[in-house]
Amino acid sequence: MSGAASNSVELLDRLRSIVCQGELRAGSELDAVCGAVPQFVAEPATESEIAALLRFAAEAGVQVAPCGGGTKLEWGSAPKSVDVLLRTARLNRIVEHVPDDMTVTVEAGTRLSQLQAVLAEHRQRLALDPLWPERATVGGVVSANDSGAMRLRYGSVRDLIIGATVVLSNGTIARCGGKVVKNVAGYDMQKLVTGALGTLGVITRAVFRLHPLPEQSRTLRFAFAEPKTANAFMLAVCDSYAVPAAMQMSCGAEGGIDVDVEIEGCAAGVEAQCDTVCKLATSPASERNPKLWLAREELWSDPGSTICKLSTLPDRIAEVVESVRAWASRADWKLVAYSTGLVWLRVDGAESANAARLIASLRQQLAAHRGSLVVLRAPAALRAEIDIWGEVGNSLPLMKRIKEQFDPGAIMNRGRFVGGI
Repeated sequence: MSGAASNSVELLDRLRSIVCQGELRAGSELDAVCGAVPQFVAEPATESEIAALLRFAAEAGVQVAPCGGGTKLEWGSAPKSVDVLLRTARLNRIVEHVPDDMTVTVEAGTRLSQLQAVLAEHRQRLALDPLWPERATVGGVVSANDSGAMRLRYGSVRDLIIGATVVLSNGTIARCGGKVVKNVAGYDMQKLVTGALGTLGVITRAVFRLHPLPEQSRTLRFAFAEPKTANAFMLAVCDSYAVPAAMQMSCGAEGGIDVDVEIEGCAAGVEAQCDTVCKLATSPASERNPKLWLAREELWSDPGSTICKLSTLPDRIAEVVESVRAWASRADWKLVAYSTGLVWLRVDGAESANAARLIASLRQQLAAHRGSLVVLRAPAALRAEIDIWGEVGNSLPLMKRIKEQFDPGAIMNRGRFVGGI
């Protein structure tokens, strides 16, 4: 910090004069961003208060970390410092829902479960299945670009967001995109801030395209002995007349591989598609509770585990599983892979050196086919040994220029994103 914010007392006084309708308190370990504890936590009540806070922060060199529900504060690199954790929880209104257009405008602090409940009254939904929807906010889901197995049919956050309001680091309130699904005006800034972890600005509103709730859905589980057979089955389903809403493979050190397939639609369509899927399998299907789609959440049950997100080609998921299996004698592990090629891996009980070798080996394997591995959670000893982002490629200079344009003072989550952005 510098100037008017040269010490905590002066910073607190300035924040109090800005956050008049919201809440302001001291930061704690529970508010830490990748281990960096903020001096203060501010919950502005309006976009105007957020804009005023960022204008002051830019002038005084105050480091700001945007935050929604706080469910993903451990994702990314540790920021250089955090003076103010800026929570958007008080911006929690559903601004406009147009059922006929199948669009919704919602404030960033709205919890996803709250939004889905309102949309369900009109037999509609936002077709996203991120982690912890009861606590995750719309803005946080967009900032983390978090989606689950449903991306197979409905796409990711970038596919469903069609507009946004973002407060830039100089206090400018920028609106981008539109309220209709087809819009050719302006730039896709809403997609630029998706997945940026709050390093380009504070998302205050988002506009999404919606989908109807299905008349019926069924989840089938199939057991396989080998990852190659399971992977081949997933590819066959995607290449068939069936149109699954979601599909995932789950396995672990204890052995056994399961593939789950969710089919949605009208009753007759669901029945026909389930028959198609069952004919492709080499084992009989078992009907399962939809809660098995929480398998990714279960990976996070142990706070001491290491969790990685891998991206590979859909036909190479089995290779990833085999590589992890070969390493299995050194530690416990569990893996959830979506048919789109997104893989979530949890490693327990491994020494940091062994875990670092596994990560390096997987990265080398994935890089051969333009894949990647990002470490989302790791003990401090392992974080000290590795780059959690891995090789970025030749896109880093462009990302740095974008950061400089949107946040020239580098006050927004500085150091949390790729390459220290």
